[in-house]
Amino acid sequence: MRRTVLAVAGTVGATALLGGCAAVDLPLVAVGPGADGAPNALIRPCGDDAYRGPALDGRAGSDAGGLVTTGWDTRGEHTGDAAFPLFTPPARWHARHRGARRLLPHHTYTLSFGHYVTGDSYNGVLTFSAEDFAALRPGQVRADGRAMSRGDFEKLAAESC
Repeated sequence: MRRTVLAVAGTVGATALLGGCAAVDLPLVAVGPGADGAPNALIRPCGDDAYRGPALDGRAGSDAGGLVTTGWDTRGEHTGDAAFPLFTPPARWHARHRGARRLLPHHTYTLSFGHYVTGDSYNGVLTFSAEDFAALRPGQVRADGRAMSRGDFEKLAAESC
């Protein structure tokens, strides 16, 4: 009996300890149409935080866990807000592209970045589809799993930090 109690207590303690180390996902990323209607990305890290690994992963189907067939990824550390055409990240990021450089029907996309500091880690993450993007009205962006105005996104991102 004593061994069972100790095993349960150890498992609960380890889970609590490891759970405290996980980065939280925050609504700091959005996509919306640019002036030409093409998809643009918005990245809003908290304050002047540096961030790593901005990436766009596109997968066929509605499962965000499938094989990546399109998108781009980066290495290194970056700073500051970013707004750019979705498939053309800033040149200074030295992105590595793969697959088509356009939204594909029936694909699930994840646009993300990470800020990793002990005790204050977070990710900016947005998952969306080409169909979600097509449903946006002029002046709207998609963030936090829904359509909203760009002003509402900027407010949401600021309040999330």
